[in-house]
Amino acid sequence: MKFISWNIDSINAALTGTSPRSELSRKVLDTIAAQDADIIAIQETKLPEKGMNAKQEEALKSYFPEYDFVYVSSHEPARKGYAGTMALYKKGMKLEADFPTIGAPDTMDCEGRMITLEHEKFFFNLVYTPNAGDGLKRLKDRQEWDKKYTDYMKKLDSKKPVISCGDYNVAHEEIDLANPDSNHMSAGFTDEEREGFTNLLNAGFVDTFRHVNGNIPNVYSWWAQRIKTSKINNSGWRIDYFLVSDRIKDKVTKSEMLDSGERQDHAPIILELDI
Repeated sequence: MKFISWNIDSINAALTGTSPRSELSRKVLDTIAAQDADIIAIQETKLPEKGMNAKQEEALKSYFPEYDFVYVSSHEPARKGYAGTMALYKKGMKLEADFPTIGAPDTMDCEGRMITLEHEKFFFNLVYTPNAGDGLKRLKDRQEWDKKYTDYMKKLDSKKPVISCGDYNVAHEEIDLANPDSNHMSAGFTDEEREGFTNLLNAGFVDTFRHVNGNIPNVYSWWAQRIKTSKINNSGWRIDYFLVSDRIKDKVTKSEMLDSGERQDHAPIILELDI
């Protein structure tokens, strides 16, 4: 089976926007659609609580006519048009969708950050992990999220194998970003966030990219938009992951990034699994 994950940074901008960046986003959608994946996970949809309008839904279906989809958006008391996730899956797949809450702090459970699809053979979890924020103002809440999320993943794993993916907002090791020395106090590379991700892996999960590719350097999934030369110079971070339960790690046949062209920000990631 084939799976794709992408932080889209506003599905409305990608589908119906008119800016040069929107055009670049649509090229990435073309790339994703051509892969003919079984399940596609989208993060940071930024949709309103009421959901997509008719124009957005029509545009989405033009890219993915053979897919059904579910999504969840941020709702009060969380900020409007914030975060949000979506899962698209091939028509005919027998899946049960859940939109779990995990007892996370602040408004994190209301921000549309997770969808779990139950398949006969596995759980598919997609997540948009909260960012520690400017000045690390949300770091303590992020640490609590990491604990709650790990507990949730362990519960899923106790029932059947788990495939999980998304923007985890952390570069796990120094090899996972271009400039580790200057970023130890930056959101996404603090000791606390890295420890949280280590604890998640130690709970019975595998970073499939490293499992398949070993310590290959200079491969990233995100380049800062605010730095115009970040992608040209490949000054990136690997913060998007596919994880699987340890017991199915040897069924992974591919785990890599898809080419996102000139577009900075996140690149899609792809997993192929013989399951």
